[in-house]
Amino acid sequence: MQAKNLDGRTAVVTGARRGIGRAIALRLGAAGARLALVDHESAEEAAAEARAAGADAQAYLCDVRDVAAVERLASEVGARFATVNIVVNAAGIPMRRRISDISLAEWQQTIDVNLTGPFLVARAFLPRMRGQGYGRIVNMTSVMAHIATGDRPAYCAAKAGLLALTKSLALDLAGERITVNAISPGAIATDMTAALRADDKANAHLMAITPLQRWGEPGEIAALANFLCSEEAGYITGTDVVIDGGWLAQ
Repeated sequence: MQAKNLDGRTAVVTGARRGIGRAIALRLGAAGARLALVDHESAEEAAAEARAAGADAQAYLCDVRDVAAVERLASEVGARFATVNIVVNAAGIPMRRRISDISLAEWQQTIDVNLTGPFLVARAFLPRMRGQGYGRIVNMTSVMAHIATGDRPAYCAAKAGLLALTKSLALDLAGERITVNAISPGAIATDMTAALRADDKANAHLMAITPLQRWGEPGEIAALANFLCSEEAGYITGTDVVIDGGWLAQ
């Protein structure tokens, strides 16, 4: 792939303050994309890093669960950038609670951030993506969209729902040359997984079920996202790319 394979494109990345979202934003910026970096807390540090590397980047505050806030975000980004070509839904929260322990509020928050948020963001930005003959939506799902653990009913349900939403949108938008794909990471070394990596028992278990026996890096997810957003991936839509060190191959 060419280093600047996204020249002239504008990318909206949610969850861009840290972790996988930040890595994706920086990678898309390095590929030439203009960046709207979105998070519920300030993503200015990530935007500054992108600008220092030569990208045109702006940070935006937005709670993706809030319909009015998402619509306002789309208007603000539209006013700042002439077009929007790429949307990456990387905002997400974990939730480890068994069904007997999880409250309705915790369940709803998990569904709202991980599933309803991507729906709202995609819906808000679609009018600005249409009519260009090119568009990319990438949703961050999880291996938990394919397998389950007993202590994550809300998270598993949300990620499985996001995978189904990805396929539905892909069919709906194919005629407009807007592709919609998902990425399902396995064990990735981010702030969100720091506690697991620090827990010797949990870490040993995860490495035992990961054939490559190492944690993935956010940059590896970012490289995949960059490809899915490029012209080279124009015939890929409605699919989910698992990047998990071999976990699901067993």
